Amino acid sequence: MNTISQSPTPTAAGQGVNGFDGFIAYADKMSPLGNATALDCANYTITLFSDLTKRVTLQNLFNDGGFSNMGVSDAVMDTFTKE
Repeated sequence: MNTISQSPTPTAAGQGVNGFDGFIAYADKMSPLGNATALDCANYTITLFSDLTKRVTLQNLFNDGGFSNMGVSDAVMDTFTKE
């Protein structure tokens, strides 16, 4: 069995959380490849049903554009390097 850690994803429930839009924007800027969408996650999940991943077991797989690795995107670097 595997698990997938997804990027912060806009949902109907999340819209009721104060500041959630800001968190989504932050995650998108901090992720070197940008935030993964819900569709990206669904597509990634489908690959786990393939025989090509039959030996991938007991893993927490990240589908988050690099957010979990604390990467810094070009957009964030541009913010800090502007003169």
